[in-house]
Amino acid sequence: MTKNLITINQFIKQSLGEWKSIRSTHTLAFQEVENTTSKILIDNIGITNKKVDQLLKAFDSGTQKNSIAISVKWHSISDWEEDRELNEDQTILVFIPKNNNTGIVLRNKGYIESILSSSEYFLDNNANLILKTIYNSTVSEERICFLSKHIRARYSVIRHKDNNSIIQTSHASEIRNISNIKD
Repeated sequence: MTKNLITINQFIKQSLGEWKSIRSTHTLAFQEVENTTSKILIDNIGITNKKVDQLLKAFDSGTQKNSIAISVKWHSISDWEEDRELNEDQTILVFIPKNNNTGIVLRNKGYIESILSSSEYFLDNNANLILKTIYNSTVSEERICFLSKHIRARYSVIRHKDNNSIIQTSHASEIRNISNIKD
């Protein structure tokens, strides 16, 4: 594991760029597995962006000087869909640090439920970014870590909010497109 990513700013900076993701999602109640291939683009959009301002207003949160705003866009193809149609979407995330390792993340679109959401985050001693989001009916726990400079792993567990039962788990391997990187 990469041990030199200490702050959320460093973690996000290392995450910027274009990634190819291969994700396996396990829906436990139905004993179903979905495999998805995605192209993900993570961009720093700046705290003064109009969409960021709208998101901050939606949460009645003012701009904080140490906040970090990113855009995450993705194009994905799932093996669940017969026509193998390309799905596209985007979300805006605003990280508001409490200190170097903890804070909240505001999202204009949640990971599990497509609603405005906020997450608590924690960056542990092994440079794993842990996100916990409480939605209307579910709780999402995600862990993102760098296995090397250009390979990330993401794990998630989705639980039912009322009885804490596990609904879904997923694992994604993400490989950076290094052909676009300029030294």
